[in-house]
Amino acid sequence: QVQLVESGGGLVQPGGSLRLSCAASGSISSINTRGWYRRAPGKQRELVGIITSVGSTNYADSVKDRFTISRGDATNTVYLQMNSLKPEDTAVYYCYYGTTWRDYWGQGTQVTVSS
Repeated sequence: QVQLVESGGGLVQPGGSLRLSCAASGSISSINTRGWYRRAPGKQRELVGIITSVGSTNYADSVKDRFTISRGDATNTVYLQMNSLKPEDTAVYYCYYGTTWRDYWGQGTQVTVSS
């Protein structure tokens, strides 16, 4: 079974940057949307941003102008560049692939923003 594997999380100081990566363990066809969600402690999971198959992007207001989603089509990967990180960005970040047939989710990677 194909799995999504995230990497790149960790501890960073406020104002710092991190780059998350998500790779599929096998081939996934008919990917319509790739994206990132996050769940902060005590809160529901929320959308961070998505990128469509034609390259259109959409971001949560809280991360606009700080986070950037990109994709590697040849490698079925998706990236999240996070700049100017704030303590409120602390959460478990999950990558997501939406295909014609089903949705895929990664297991999550912890991002902690703290001094």
